[in-house]
Amino acid sequence: MTFFPLPAFNDNYIWTYRDPHAQGVWVVDPGDGQVVMNYCQRVGEPLLGILITHKHNDHIGGVAMLRQQFDCPVYGPSNLAADIVTHPLGEGDQVVVGQHKFTVWEIPGHTLEHICYVSQANEHKLLLSGDTLFRGGCGRVFEGTYEQMCQAMSRFLSLADDTEVFGTHEYTLANYRFALAIDPHNPMLIAAQQDAQSSRDTGQPTLPTTIGLERATNPFLRFDRDDIVERAASLISSPVPALPDQRFGVIRRAKDEF
Repeated sequence: MTFFPLPAFNDNYIWTYRDPHAQGVWVVDPGDGQVVMNYCQRVGEPLLGILITHKHNDHIGGVAMLRQQFDCPVYGPSNLAADIVTHPLGEGDQVVVGQHKFTVWEIPGHTLEHICYVSQANEHKLLLSGDTLFRGGCGRVFEGTYEQMCQAMSRFLSLADDTEVFGTHEYTLANYRFALAIDPHNPMLIAAQQDAQSSRDTGQPTLPTTIGLERATNPFLRFDRDDIVERAASLISSPVPALPDQRFGVIRRAKDEF
């Protein structure tokens, strides 16, 4: 694993990357600055930079403290305030983090400004997905539309199966409870749930996941499956729609009410 998770709050992960050449640390979505400060002190390395995916406080709450302490660059969505983001980013922009070159994707849905960071280099395929794609689930649609979030899921499906996915919340077991309710006979999902339960029973994170695992088990990437959409629709007494974004929306609404 090239990125290491720091637990924060109830279920957040602040992903860290230690650059072996520059001898410093990068972090993703530092909602709690003290957690990062403690980590940097423990490994004896300074903070080199921060990547932000979106504006929610559990992702940016520690930025001010860390900038004051380390005076490091902060990369993030272009419409966040200048006192948060020093290097604004948009679709197609690139950021180099140690040995990784990330391309920015704009993926509104959870929030309108949400971005993610994608690297498809042969040796390290990575997706820093923020609050859009989780193991077994996806983020709530707070500001965008189901159509926008469905488009984000479709973009994720274009990535290679061996792409590691670094979501920012430990929601996996709850996600799998819902997934099994609408996809109960999926052997890969059943095995994934057992694996995740074992990880949590021993205090280990269930992340990162991979695009391949999500393609096979995550209902929000499987809105083309009639049986999954039909079961989700039955949970909320909804008709079964035909259009992809509406099918995704039925699954999302069913999860919201589950």
